[in-house]
Amino acid sequence: MFPSLSAFQEALHDLPPANDAWRDAARARQRRLTKPAGSLGRLEDCAVFLAGWGRAPEPRAEAARVVIFAGNHGVTARGVSPFPPEVTEQMVANFANGGAAINAIARACNVELGVVPLSLDRPTGDISREPAMSEAELLDALNAGAKVVGPETDILAFGEMGIGNTTIAAALAAASLGGTGADWAGPGTGLDGEGVALKAAVIDEALALHEGAGESATEILRRLGGRETAAIAGAVLAARHKSIPTVLDGYVMTASIAPLFKESPAIVDHCIAGHCSAEPAHRRLLDGLGLKPLLDLDMRLGEGTGATLAITILRAAAAAHNDMATFAEARVANRDGGAS
Repeated sequence: MFPSLSAFQEALHDLPPANDAWRDAARARQRRLTKPAGSLGRLEDCAVFLAGWGRAPEPRAEAARVVIFAGNHGVTARGVSPFPPEVTEQMVANFANGGAAINAIARACNVELGVVPLSLDRPTGDISREPAMSEAELLDALNAGAKVVGPETDILAFGEMGIGNTTIAAALAAASLGGTGADWAGPGTGLDGEGVALKAAVIDEALALHEGAGESATEILRRLGGRETAAIAGAVLAARHKSIPTVLDGYVMTASIAPLFKESPAIVDHCIAGHCSAEPAHRRLLDGLGLKPLLDLDMRLGEGTGATLAITILRAAAAAHNDMATFAEARVANRDGGAS
């Protein structure tokens, strides 16, 4: 938990590194396993990643959890979404009843699911007219995210629900990586070309309004973010300080940490991109953060669905690393003719 926004900023600039000794040990074991070096491709990289950021020398991904944060946005009054803001609360009820896509996918993937609604009766301020949150509201949202990060988890993923939040994501991306509304706005939940143009114009208004007001991660989140995007930022930073590897989901989730990346690029070192969304700007955002997605399935739902699917890949990587025999154990000659 962060006692103040300044404490959050300090934590962002005091990021613990990966365990290099464990990563080196994982790489050494990969060279001894009964397969040609590099033949499992990114699965080998994933195993080394898990070893470096986990809480034990062996890569682990069994105790996995995905948490969805939900928030409402005042900017929806500008017509940036074809759906009304009431849908956010209705979908939270659907999550609770087990009827959403993430419920089905989490069950299939044996991933624990949590849902955290954030003051759905109080939308944030319209970012094109005023800051989204006060400092106190931002701190509450950051801590709502940090609160869900427990030490018993091997791997975490985060999702979001909030009508209008692709507009928020685009604004956060533009403020963090540069560009205009047109560079980052997309169809979201189904806007046509005219709707996307309106969204881009609203984002440009927001960027102009807040230009020069402060470029720290917390100020960008406060002015242009949402409660759910701030909660994700708080959760990702808390996970870093507890050495828990984190799987990023789609456009909104990734944009939530873009302000953190702008200030401290090493924040993404313990993160892995679960998938590339069909939302047009997500690939550009991943490129800007230097991340390569594990999956590319033309998904654009959010809810943590892509990240949850990616956890199964990470589990397979850990299993192959931990459970395969070495050349010596299997008495199989390696390419040098030995069995060591």
